[in-house]
Amino acid sequence: MRPVRGKRIVAVLAAGGLTLAAAACGKAPDTPSAGGSASTAAAYKACMVTDTGGIDDKSFNASAWAGIQAAKVESSNVDAKYVSSSSEADYEPGLRNFVSQKCDFILAVGGLMGDATKKVAAESAGSQFAIVDSNSTGANVYPMQFATHQAAFLAGYLAAGYSKSGKVGTYGGLKIAPVTIFMDGFADGVAYYNQKKGKTVQVLGWDKAKQNGSFADSFIDQNKGKTITQTLVSQGADVILPVAGGTGLGTAQVAKDSAGKVSVVWVDQDGCKSAAQYCDVFLSTVVKNVEEAVKEAVVKGAKKEALAASPGYIGTLQNDGVGLAPYNKFDSKVDAALKGEVDQLKKDIVAGTVKVESASAPK
Repeated sequence: MRPVRGKRIVAVLAAGGLTLAAAACGKAPDTPSAGGSASTAAAYKACMVTDTGGIDDKSFNASAWAGIQAAKVESSNVDAKYVSSSSEADYEPGLRNFVSQKCDFILAVGGLMGDATKKVAAESAGSQFAIVDSNSTGANVYPMQFATHQAAFLAGYLAAGYSKSGKVGTYGGLKIAPVTIFMDGFADGVAYYNQKKGKTVQVLGWDKAKQNGSFADSFIDQNKGKTITQTLVSQGADVILPVAGGTGLGTAQVAKDSAGKVSVVWVDQDGCKSAAQYCDVFLSTVVKNVEEAVKEAVVKGAKKEALAASPGYIGTLQNDGVGLAPYNKFDSKVDAALKGEVDQLKKDIVAGTVKVESASAPK
């Protein structure tokens, strides 16, 4: 599940360096937006290390932090804090710092943190770790993975049915399994639409058979997102799925500037909630319910309930761990028949009558 080393280095260096001083691992500010801090003798310390996108990436880091905040609401003894990573080199220091602070629950956010989490967890048997988007192993590691190819399949079908140009596009932040799984599902959903309707809608930016396509090599570079999107649009795409964290905001801006000619399928959090300024361009969102998975894990931990190691948690369409967000401002624009077909397709995938596969699917 790891990306080519060279690409990882390029991506993380682009984010700039960050020295993880002890002060950087302090508690989140005592404000509603950061979640505050519960200071009690019996506090359950839930500590999170973000990936390079930062706490406000409008994507998986933000979702994970929202999960910890939700756990604070349900369990008043939860004491939450986080540290942001600016590069891959920050992962281990961030995790180790939280071990030294005797955090009860140490969350690593993102598949790129798999190796660091496995290493630090093996050296810290008395600490409970968890990780999003990785099957990182260890008796004290609780992995949370998501079958996002299932929900992306629905998004591909939707995009193909909504497209006016007969071309849709996608691209990723990095060529890693938690990204390409979306792209696989999206491409297969388009192919299924073509099969059912006798159409020839094209997918630009990803070839599932060759596992090759367009990548920004960053989860934070909005300008790169704009450039890739402009290329896809110039080739005819009018619905685009960016699987690139904050980089995808560049796609949203291109769509916003297109005066309705281009729409976006967002990922992770419902775009109309996480990036509301772009709600007008979000056809839907492939939701990865990181928030709920993290909340449940922290609440269980706070109640002293054991968190099972591998396979841990796997979010699917069946357990609502993944899904499509509401159409929001596109509700009146999406044909009722297409909506019905998407709803039925979800039922068929859950029932197993429609198979959705990806080499990147969690095991």
